[in-house]
Amino acid sequence: MQCPVCKNPLVILELDKVEIDYCPSCKGIWLDNGELELIMESKDAQIKFKHFKIVNDTNEKKYRCPICKKKMDKVEFENSNIILDKCKNDHGLWFDKGELTDLLNNKGINHNNKILTLLKNIFGN
Repeated sequence: MQCPVCKNPLVILELDKVEIDYCPSCKGIWLDNGELELIMESKDAQIKFKHFKIVNDTNEKKYRCPICKKKMDKVEFENSNIILDKCKNDHGLWFDKGELTDLLNNKGINHNNKILTLLKNIFGN
């Protein structure tokens, strides 16, 4: 898979049984559908549909899904002020550098969460 931002190949990292696709160039992270729920340790299988609001008033460039190549929606997770890219076909979510750890910290994810700890250790944020 290629990075939607810089078109470089994504590297697959397995963090506590959750595979994330990471871009070593721009430091972005791709999560396939369902992986955010695993990271957040949520039993809510529809977290993306309930908690994301489409943002139309942003100057951020729209990126294409690395799976289906369609332009993704800009979305905000529960008034977090963090704008993400979400595939319209629900293939997954793109997080620019630092956005995933910001989102997890913003949502009060347990600091003992294994994946959050791994993300901070690997990416330093």
